[in-house]
Amino acid sequence: MANEFFSTFSGDVAVSLTPGANGRFEVYLDGEKIFDRKEEGNIYPDLSVVRRLKKVVQEKLDAMPAAAD
Repeated sequence: MANEFFSTFSGDVAVSLTPGANGRFEVYLDGEKIFDRKEEGNIYPDLSVVRRLKKVVQEKLDAMPAAAD
């Protein structure tokens, strides 16, 4: 999943992976949880979920004001 974010957004986003206990797998964007494996029925994200998460990230990037040069 991290590779998908890196390849899509390159330097526009920072991705960090933090090990968790008991198979915990969560994805946060600016402190907001956008995916939780436990809440999704204990599934690991497949391609459709990764695409949905990338869309959420893209929408957040699009909503940000452009940086002044």
